[in-house]
Amino acid sequence: MPSARRTTLTIAAATSLALTLTACGAAADQTPENPDRVQVLASFYPLQYVAEEIGGDLVEVTNLTPPAAEPHDLELSPAQVRRVGDADLVVYLSDFQPAVDEAVEARDANALDAAESAHLESSPNGEAATDAAEQVDEADDDHSGETEEEHAEHADEAEATTESGSETEDEHDHGINDPHFWLDPTRLADVATAVEAELSAVDPENADEYSANLDELVGELTALDEDYSTALADCAGAALVTSHEAFGYLAERYDLVQVGLAGVDPQNEPSPARLREIRDVVEEYGVTTVFSETNASSKVAETFADDVGVDTAVLDPLETQNDDSLDYVDVMESNLQALEAGLVCS
Repeated sequence: MPSARRTTLTIAAATSLALTLTACGAAADQTPENPDRVQVLASFYPLQYVAEEIGGDLVEVTNLTPPAAEPHDLELSPAQVRRVGDADLVVYLSDFQPAVDEAVEARDANALDAAESAHLESSPNGEAATDAAEQVDEADDDHSGETEEEHAEHADEAEATTESGSETEDEHDHGINDPHFWLDPTRLADVATAVEAELSAVDPENADEYSANLDELVGELTALDEDYSTALADCAGAALVTSHEAFGYLAERYDLVQVGLAGVDPQNEPSPARLREIRDVVEEYGVTTVFSETNASSKVAETFADDVGVDTAVLDPLETQNDDSLDYVDVMESNLQALEAGLVCS
């Protein structure tokens, strides 16, 4: 059964989330501990969380991605690939972890692709970010001394990097969808509904229990969504400057403007033009905090923050579970505390 919601985390607990823990061995290499239960493989943490909350004691959920590991870079052992084929249900996100995609196809697994119910977008919040950049450009007096050709060149350069750091706009529009849907609790609830339907099909005798667990989980996610909506009600239009664009769905849901130093891919390095553009956003919006992420280098964010004279804080993109005593809701509440402290709201 889903666990009761925990009380709001302290700032000290939020800070501890930034610590990267040593990854335990890949549990999916091991023989199931409870083979009589419905065997579910989840490809990374948010999907594990949903499957465990809905399945309760009726299922054994194994996460293919070890704790604190980077899910994008997951490689599967032969034993893990075999388990993909043997599992009663595999819950994964297509185009997010290529090794899992290949195993699902090769083993003809009974699989649920979360992308089908998460309503992925290539650039959630992208229109708001573009509008913000255009407003800053219109208000920017720094180019008053430029020739017409120089100003046009600067505008073209900024437009090419507005949404995706070092990528051009055309490359970004034709790229893969942003996978980080789980940072919007309502989208995770949609995926939970799909997981419940699949578990009920696999194990129809216990469909009523899965349905009851889904109702409880959706209630918990709805309450979390309400917490965010209430806490950020006065932050509409605030600029959320992040180290990379992992928080587009969250920004879209709560009417923020995500401005990433780099694009959706955390490996991208921001171009000088992109950094100049974000410097203008910081000045125009009165930004006081640049947010880096757990499990990723904060060097670029810290250097940029130092250059523009603002603070840094940490958000957890929840791709992996860094502390097994803190679940999805705990970490989302911790993120909310960081947002409340770092955003400039009216």
